[in-house]
Amino acid sequence: MNNIVLTGMPGAGKSTIGVLLAKVLGYKFVDADILIQDSQGMLLREIIAKYGDEGFLKIENDVNKGITEQHIVIATGGSAVYCREAMEKYMAEDTVIYINLPYEEIANRLGNIKRRGVVLKTGQTLKDLYDERTKLYEKYCHINIKADGLGIEELLDSVAGMIMVRREL
Repeated sequence: MNNIVLTGMPGAGKSTIGVLLAKVLGYKFVDADILIQDSQGMLLREIIAKYGDEGFLKIENDVNKGITEQHIVIATGGSAVYCREAMEKYMAEDTVIYINLPYEEIANRLGNIKRRGVVLKTGQTLKDLYDERTKLYEKYCHINIKADGLGIEELLDSVAGMIMVRREL
């Protein structure tokens, strides 16, 4: 186990927890969405507008599978689970943690999802997206953290505790 990879819906707290977890573990923190933006010199929503959903996912896949640093906490974008090559690499080399929040909590946390650069198919609702992605998050994770009702510190303790248990196995 080299890196810790956080997955989950937009608004689940991947970046927030990722920064804190990196401090606790003495790791560096990497936000994959920032790497994607840096690689293209554009915001996520601009990349999606220019290249479309499929083009964006190709870029996301390439960026995620291209991360070679060790001992880092990676907060993936919510759509990284569509990137089979990257997710298979993460599953083989790292510990993937799904921050699992119920739909209602995600809907309450998210404002304008288009502004956040969320990959949504034409006519797809947030609920449709949630239902579709949940299966993939569950498929591509070693640890499924039920985060409903947990504050930041409680979630951090839960994630850190599960990592420690996994390391002892």
